[in-house]
Amino acid sequence: MSFFPNHSEVLVSTLQKEEILYRLNRVTKKANFLDYTAEADAVQLFNGSLEKNSFSISLVINRADSFLPLIKGEIENTPSGSILFLEYSLFPGSVFFLGFWTLLTVLLALIFLFLVGNPYLAVLSITLGIGNYWFAWSHFKRKIKISQGIFLELLNN
Repeated sequence: MSFFPNHSEVLVSTLQKEEILYRLNRVTKKANFLDYTAEADAVQLFNGSLEKNSFSISLVINRADSFLPLIKGEIENTPSGSILFLEYSLFPGSVFFLGFWTLLTVLLALIFLFLVGNPYLAVLSITLGIGNYWFAWSHFKRKIKISQGIFLELLNN
């Protein structure tokens, strides 16, 4: 189990790899975050990139969302369809900030406990760190369910 929020799953589809990539390509655009004038098309569901056997995508959003999952997938053909190996993870910037705040609350707890000598502030610091971590996991799980629903709908239509 990883320290940072993530999720993995394996999907079995009756669609061939080429059909899955075609469907993804229809609703995925390569994101250019420096172009502020670009707006999402009505059919654009994902930002990301597609490769020959893999993809890396995330949902199109209208406002910032630190808990949006990055979906990395690999596709393997089988005689009767294909198998998709999906990994959901936080974006690297979100991982950095979650790790930073977790480490900061632990360091503050150690300072409050050993240098200041106030165990109540140490417990408060650890409690805030655990609360922040729980908040990140719970919102990440909620965003995974949204992304899964849209992805599965794309495969089933």
